[in-house]
Amino acid sequence: MDFEPWWLIFLPLLFALGWIAARVDIRQMLSETRTLPNSYFKGLNFLLNEEPDRAIDAFVEVVKLDPETTELHFALGSLFRRRGEMERAIRVHQSLLSRADLTQADRENAQHELAQDYLKAGMLDRAEQAFEQVLDTRFAVPAVRALIRIYESEHDWPRAIEAVKRLRALIDEPVPQLVHYQCERAVAAMAIKPPDIHAAEEALDAADNAAAALRAQARGQASEARIAILRARLARLLNKPESERGYLVSVLTMAPEYASLVAADILESYRSVGQQVEGLQLLRNHYMRYPSLDTFNVVFRELRAQQGHQLAWVFARESLRAHPSLLGLDRLLEAELASDPVAGVPTLPGHVPVAAPDAPAASASTAVNTATGADLGLLRSLIHKHTQRLDRYSCRVCGFEARNFYWQCPGCNSWETYEPRRLEEIK
Repeated sequence: MDFEPWWLIFLPLLFALGWIAARVDIRQMLSETRTLPNSYFKGLNFLLNEEPDRAIDAFVEVVKLDPETTELHFALGSLFRRRGEMERAIRVHQSLLSRADLTQADRENAQHELAQDYLKAGMLDRAEQAFEQVLDTRFAVPAVRALIRIYESEHDWPRAIEAVKRLRALIDEPVPQLVHYQCERAVAAMAIKPPDIHAAEEALDAADNAAAALRAQARGQASEARIAILRARLARLLNKPESERGYLVSVLTMAPEYASLVAADILESYRSVGQQVEGLQLLRNHYMRYPSLDTFNVVFRELRAQQGHQLAWVFARESLRAHPSLLGLDRLLEAELASDPVAGVPTLPGHVPVAAPDAPAASASTAVNTATGADLGLLRSLIHKHTQRLDRYSCRVCGFEARNFYWQCPGCNSWETYEPRRLEEIK
């Protein structure tokens, strides 16, 4: 195509049009800026300076001057929720939803924000209904996650399981708590009178399937331990002692850190068939590889019952020397004092009773035992005061401490955050 000289006329025209357009945009921007109230800029400044209380006051003034501003309504509602003023946050989002001129995108956003307000306010029924209304919107994933939390708090495990399945259909990611939902179903089925054996078996089979997915990612040791413990409980209900013992012992290999939760049950299972010696040896060998305070306590008490206090004290001395623990010493002294406060108190290894020169042998022995018992009692009372705060399990997420072991933290509702070890062992 040939170049025509008259085309050059268009060059200055194009420059002129561009300059005019820029001037119009600048004037429009300046005009819009002048129409914004000063409170708007004050609110932004307060937010940048991390002063949410003063920012809220400024934005409330802007909303009064210009009620049509949806963006400020959303910002104001979020600020109210962060401050815990749930009634005001709910009113802001409800006022948005009542507007007929609200776009569909803003309406969905307002509905989701209102659902979060209800959830934080503890109004679970309303929160559930509000989240269900955005399940077919771009807020589907956070809405399903919120519904899972609601069903968890209500212990509605079947609905929680269905919500997890819906979440898995939206995003491809593992959901570790699904195993525990099925386990909770099994617990509920075994707790009723009479136990629903079929429902418990079905729930545990489903838990196994969920745990298999975690096993492929090198996760799920806690989940597998819980399934084995529940299968042992089910076998006990079915009067199958061999199966019960098999499931309990399997915890020692598949989840050795959780042996402390089943040590007493394992020993009782072996005792029921007259094999307490084999059971004690099994736990003692496991303790040497995976020491824990609860397993130590079970082994020490059984050693004392089977082989006498001298051998039990030798085991305790070697164990405490290898793994020093005030809590272990406290439990050891508790077991000794509980056996017999006077006559049953042992002569400590290496201790030789010395009687007074003119005292009869029998009375001297009684005096020594009494004195030793008093010394152990005093020692235990002093140690016990310091170990009470250590004799707890602790959540590694929120730090909530409890005397009992939980699969779900009562403080933050997280799953598998309690280590099967006492506080002293993990510090």
